[in-house]
Amino acid sequence: MTTISPAPSPVSELLTELARQRIGTWQHGYLNDDPKAVAALARLRRGAGKPAGHLPDLWDLVDTQRLHDARREGHPLSEAELARAEDALHVALTLWALHQQSRRAAMHQVHQPQRPRGLGAAVHRAMPNNDIDDSLRKRLVRAGTAPDLATLAHRLRDLVTLLRREEVRLDYGLLAGQLYQWQWPGGADRVRTAWGRSFHAWQDRDEPAPGKESLPGQAAAPGTTIDVTSSTDKDAS
Repeated sequence: MTTISPAPSPVSELLTELARQRIGTWQHGYLNDDPKAVAALARLRRGAGKPAGHLPDLWDLVDTQRLHDARREGHPLSEAELARAEDALHVALTLWALHQQSRRAAMHQVHQPQRPRGLGAAVHRAMPNNDIDDSLRKRLVRAGTAPDLATLAHRLRDLVTLLRREEVRLDYGLLAGQLYQWQWPGGADRVRTAWGRSFHAWQDRDEPAPGKESLPGQAAAPGTTIDVTSSTDKDAS
């Protein structure tokens, strides 16, 4: 009987799981005032918006070795895959650290169909009273049209600052996988499409963001179409 080996998981999926595991551990520790987690978050936050590899202090935190371990079927990462994975992981981890700073609730939360946690959904949820906020819409559009990862990281930093202010959660594992995809030919188009779908996946039944609780029986405004493919304290340090 011939045994058919399963196809290896795409690197983007492995990266998503790695980011979720890393952030989940740090986030749990941070919310429980674990000194190591608090220190890790402070270190990561200093890397937000800066190129991966330029801060030696983060090398032990932004580590893709587990991607190698997961590829036991004999298909190790190529140099190109490894470089892109490291860059994507760096951006996702540092943005989460910025988002989580001084927040006593988990700002990273895994995406589920009934609770969308993609970037588009997060931006939509940050809009007041479910109305389309044109400044937020334009920031999402600008991120969607970034010409390269460095520019995208800076534009995402601006968005994350706004999400942090409104305490809107985001799946940073999902974002890490998308940032990896972004760097390959045709990847930016796929990620932009995913963000647009995520925007529409925002659902009224999703629990309100802190400070945005609806009154009992209050109906939300209908969703509005958005196109992201075209432009028109303890750790205060």
